[in-house]
Amino acid sequence: MANLIVQVINAADLMPKDGQGSANPFVEVDFDGQRQRTQTKTRDLNPSWNQTLVFNVADPRNLLFSTIEATVYNDRKPDQQKNNFLGRVRISGATVPVSEEEASVQRYPLDKRGLFSNIRGDIALKIHLAHGQYSSNHSPPPVEEQERPPPEHQFHETAKHAPQVVEEIKNNLFGFKNEFEEVHEKKKNKEKQKEVRTFFSVGTGGGGGGGGHGHAPGPVPSPAAPPPVAVETKANFMRAGPPPANMMHMQFPGQKPPPNFGLVETRPPVAARMGYRGADKTATTYDLVERMHFLYVNVVKARDLPAMDITGSLDPYVEVRLGNYKGVTRHHEKNQNPVWNQVFAFSKERLQSTALELVVKDKDLITKDDFVGKIRFDVVDVPTRVPPDSPLAPQWYRLEDKNGIKVRGEIMLAVWMGTQADEAFPGAWHSDAHGISPHNLANTRSNVYFSPKLYYLRIHVIEAQDLIPLDRGRQPEFYVKISLRNQTRSTRISQPRGLNPSWQEELMLVASEPFDEFVVISVEDRLGPGKDVCIGRTMVPVRRIPQRVDSTKLLESVWVDLGRPSEWEEEGEKKKKEMKFSSKIHLRLCLDAGYHVLDEATHFSSDLQASSKHLRKPSIGILELGILSAQNLLPMKMREGRLTDAYCVAKYGNKWVRTRTLLNTLQPRWNEQYTWEVYDPCTVVTVGVFDNCHINDKEESRDQRIGKVRIRLSTLETDRIYTHYYPLLVLTPSGLKKHGELHLAIRFTCLAWVNMVAQYGRPLLPKMHYVQPISVKHIDWLRHQALLIVATRLSRAEPPLKRENVEYMLDVDYHMWSLRKSKANFYRIMSLLSGITAVFRWLDGICMWRNPLTTILVHVLFLILVCYPELILPTIFLYLFVIGLWNYRFRPRNPSHMDARISQAEMAHPDELDEEFDGFPTQRPQEIVRMRYDRMRSIAGKVQTVVGDLATQGERAMALLSWRDSRATSIFIIIALVWAVFLYVTPFHVVAVLFGLYWLRHPRFRNRMPSVPVNFFKRLPSKADMLL
Repeated sequence: MANLIVQVINAADLMPKDGQGSANPFVEVDFDGQRQRTQTKTRDLNPSWNQTLVFNVADPRNLLFSTIEATVYNDRKPDQQKNNFLGRVRISGATVPVSEEEASVQRYPLDKRGLFSNIRGDIALKIHLAHGQYSSNHSPPPVEEQERPPPEHQFHETAKHAPQVVEEIKNNLFGFKNEFEEVHEKKKNKEKQKEVRTFFSVGTGGGGGGGGHGHAPGPVPSPAAPPPVAVETKANFMRAGPPPANMMHMQFPGQKPPPNFGLVETRPPVAARMGYRGADKTATTYDLVERMHFLYVNVVKARDLPAMDITGSLDPYVEVRLGNYKGVTRHHEKNQNPVWNQVFAFSKERLQSTALELVVKDKDLITKDDFVGKIRFDVVDVPTRVPPDSPLAPQWYRLEDKNGIKVRGEIMLAVWMGTQADEAFPGAWHSDAHGISPHNLANTRSNVYFSPKLYYLRIHVIEAQDLIPLDRGRQPEFYVKISLRNQTRSTRISQPRGLNPSWQEELMLVASEPFDEFVVISVEDRLGPGKDVCIGRTMVPVRRIPQRVDSTKLLESVWVDLGRPSEWEEEGEKKKKEMKFSSKIHLRLCLDAGYHVLDEATHFSSDLQASSKHLRKPSIGILELGILSAQNLLPMKMREGRLTDAYCVAKYGNKWVRTRTLLNTLQPRWNEQYTWEVYDPCTVVTVGVFDNCHINDKEESRDQRIGKVRIRLSTLETDRIYTHYYPLLVLTPSGLKKHGELHLAIRFTCLAWVNMVAQYGRPLLPKMHYVQPISVKHIDWLRHQALLIVATRLSRAEPPLKRENVEYMLDVDYHMWSLRKSKANFYRIMSLLSGITAVFRWLDGICMWRNPLTTILVHVLFLILVCYPELILPTIFLYLFVIGLWNYRFRPRNPSHMDARISQAEMAHPDELDEEFDGFPTQRPQEIVRMRYDRMRSIAGKVQTVVGDLATQGERAMALLSWRDSRATSIFIIIALVWAVFLYVTPFHVVAVLFGLYWLRHPRFRNRMPSVPVNFFKRLPSKADMLL
């Protein structure tokens, strides 16, 4: 006997149906003529049942053709006959797991019953088969303990003790059929039931049929019992063992296709797309997103409130109520004239009541808070305000008691209807975050940030004089150590080892505005390994260091006194000022404002401007980004009983933006628009999506990455609106995962065409990067220091941008070794070389006369160019023009995005991913490290061979005139003399025609053996035989 177990967990965001902004929901489940229901949850739009319903399954084989229907109703009053319909879910029996271990909690969106049904929300169910007796009192585990859904394309194995072998593919995309199709299919299956095809598994080992690896054959059944058969379903029957590595996987009917990693173009109803039809002129300033209406309540202050405590004091606060939503201001202690200045925003789409109520209460620590007075507003009478208008002036309102009688006290309020373009929107309390504590509310708000202005600090350490070592009997080993904040750099040990050492070395650090820090310069004496002693130290304020814009300007060097650390610590600053004699160090310091301090990789940088404002060029355009919504996000907090608390971070130039956090939803709709000034079209804007983990007083938690998108501005057409769903791809140790799709609208508007075209001819970086370049090794170190400074500064904002946000947006691990990235770069090079090889193949086809007509045309063109050489360059450039014009038809129509195929992320080996995510130094076992080291040696050996071959060819070319092989050099110089005389006597046209005709000769006159010049070149000596 088999049972179907349906665990009804909870539902979310149901439609209110009781006329008071709420509902009394219950769930009714129908299966095979059996009907059961759950308990009723009173006045709850997000009910939680955690109830188990058990149904009898007569024949598990017929489950594949059955349908499970779960309907959510609103339980109405006893005098009302019919219950309100809240939505339903129809689940195919082919998707039901055969055991509880394979089952997981799945969320299903509620479907409509008819065309005019007004339905929203979703329901969480856990469905599976159970064999044998099953107790209906079995309570499902809480949502916090549920595991995440298994990966896609996962095949469910057959239960070991099942009386019948039932195999199916788990598939949530299986299309639901209507009732007519189900009845028709059942009749059809009954007619074909006589023709049952039986499949027997063929084991790869020594086991019997149907077993897997290493399974002992089962007991022999009695002769009367029929052998177990495998009923044909939409599955792979031959499951004897794991498939070989080179087996091709077929797509079975009903199976989930591979995830779509490409762009999906959309046409959202934004004002810019609609041509402002039916919208007022205010939509033009916020036209890349859908307009969302909010009810704003600005609680300013109160006066003349009555005293409620025995002591004659009052601790007032205000509750703003609208249906089930309640916002609370902060309370003031012992203040009868409090000032709040807090704004509350309620989404118009989720208004659950037509009455807005504001209640003033007195905060009590022990007893219930006392009622002071209230104000009621009718939502229908609230005025509408559009952003160009001035803010709505708050007014004084007299408080009323519970019976509507005027009482003592007044409160100043402003209530209006607005959109997300309102100035009060970013700092307002939102009804979406009604369950968040006031302390964590700031972590859900939107904000704009600016990175600190960074400079390279260059310190030229020249020499020192009159140093006093601790041990005069030994040769000192002096070096200079320079520290700024958490950055430390050291010079090498001075070569003239004396009391007046000289270094002549330059060190570079990263400084940021405001310059309120000190550079600590100390001279150290190395007594032994790991034992250094400070000989002298000085501190230089960063604000006193001069700035340098041009490298031609040579700054004056300065002598700085070095104080002994013992004198600084023991006798203080006064003793330091009274010193008559001290050691000195010769320095040259400057802030190089002519550089651009790189905090992200140059290949996808968003800002290339110099640090000095005098070197900045005017803007060439405006970038407008609309962050509309996201869909199909994965639940990141299933273990906590929640879905996802998503927010977006966008970065371009030194401006960062953060959207508000939308709580507990997989389909967030932000509809926020931001603008940046563009100074260079060859830059990249980055948008990342994160899951907020700082809303539950967990300070040590880190926000989880959902995915990010990069868009290069140079790939966008000007004044065109791009609206697409971008895949949110994240590479994890278990492989590439798609966490959802981000809906963006982007537009690049050019304001100065001449400047933009001229920008393509200017250097990518400021002049100082080319006049006085910084080595690659130092650039990487300085970039990491700049990233730490930006992360530290932004983490001190409110709400903060955490370090994990900044590191993910700026790709902190971009320079780390990855075998996957190496393969990706290798294939990028091969794709470039494929064009060159295609040209050579075309030329080889011409030489081999594969297409005689093309070869004859090439002969004619060649003779024309030889006779008229002045047409060679015009022909080449005309050919490039024609090719470019021809390729215009095939130009990319979508903006660039992260490509999983180019990144070699779809087919990456798990061990390669584990190596990529390994820390530095490695934390893996010794055996794995040895295996990876051997693999690295194998790859390095191949690279070494290729590099050696290239070096060999170069050395052979150098050996032509080096007389290493005297006979070969003699032959070469004699042939060179003969060719010189021949080319001097013979006209160039004749030589070119002879060479071209010889090169294009017919295959009948060709020889497969290598030519004489090739044989001569390969016989030249190289230095390969001189290597040990």
